[in-house]
Amino acid sequence: MTGKTMHIRLFSEADQEAVLSLWATCGLIRPWNDPVKDIQRKLGFQPNTFLVGLVDDRIVGSLMAGYDGHRGWFNYLAVAPLYRQLGYGRLLVQYAENLLRQAGCPKVNVQIRCENRPVAAFYRSLNYETDDVLSLGKRLLQDD
Repeated sequence: MTGKTMHIRLFSEADQEAVLSLWATCGLIRPWNDPVKDIQRKLGFQPNTFLVGLVDDRIVGSLMAGYDGHRGWFNYLAVAPLYRQLGYGRLLVQYAENLLRQAGCPKVNVQIRCENRPVAAFYRSLNYETDDVLSLGKRLLQDD
């Protein structure tokens, strides 16, 4: 897979099945989150920060970014296993960081499952640091 250039563009609805397959392959889908609903929610709010990465017209990466006026966030960062360690994840993050920077975003936060040490190491390699915070959540809508 070396030497292939990844092209980054905005997600389009025609990408949905390929992105869902990518997320499943990467282990990002959880029973309590309906990924189709997550996509529809994103398309209804800041769709210009939902990115896909393509190599040879095949979706091999994704990243949902957002900015709430205070902080930026990344969700669903995925790179297909055969395309990892080639810099594609870094390219997606840098592209999203630039979008958020242009929007005036001062800081980006990411949440990573505690057991996902490789992804934590990936973000640290991009100069992300562990914040001394406790992340809490409350589900407002149930995805059945």
